[in-house]
Amino acid sequence: MAITNGYCTLNEVKAALRITDATDDTLIEGAIEGASRRIDGYTGRFFYQKSAAIKMYARDIYTLLLQDDLYQITTLKTDDDGDGTYEDTWTLNVDYQLQPLNATLQNRPYNRLTAIGGKTFPIVIQPEIPAVEVTGIWGWGAIPDDVNQACILLAMRGFARYNAALGVVGFADMAIQVRSVDPDVRDMLSPYVRYGIA
Repeated sequence: MAITNGYCTLNEVKAALRITDATDDTLIEGAIEGASRRIDGYTGRFFYQKSAAIKMYARDIYTLLLQDDLYQITTLKTDDDGDGTYEDTWTLNVDYQLQPLNATLQNRPYNRLTAIGGKTFPIVIQPEIPAVEVTGIWGWGAIPDDVNQACILLAMRGFARYNAALGVVGFADMAIQVRSVDPDVRDMLSPYVRYGIA
């Protein structure tokens, strides 16, 4: 099986497990895939890249909060009359800015757009038609080191569970219970958790 959008590689996990043969490669790849998707679920975001056009509503006339992380923008268009056609194309750094301004210095994605130069985002004209369409590459430019390390630990744990179906690993004359939450993984991922308001 090939790893799709994994946050670590097969070789990284095998090195951490001190495995040199290819016997369990398929199982380890499955553990990496599962660990990567668990990280997505825990943090509320994804760290790979995906191209898409997403339609959304503006928070106010000057701010467009992005529900997902934006790595690179291709186009921003607005539907100013509520007919479902996005006819007004905006120009970066003339009509809008990507925020935060220091995102590239911190190797982080953008999380909002701000209207500038006298432009304003249209607020809801037709409730069923979002007024803004953003096309670009969503996600992160590179997998953060903490996410990579957390994925390795989670994948190792997932692989070890094949030998501990009931959550207990036995070694000769002792048994160790596998904890439900690894505190190291939790600490590594906590700066990346996206909190939403329901």
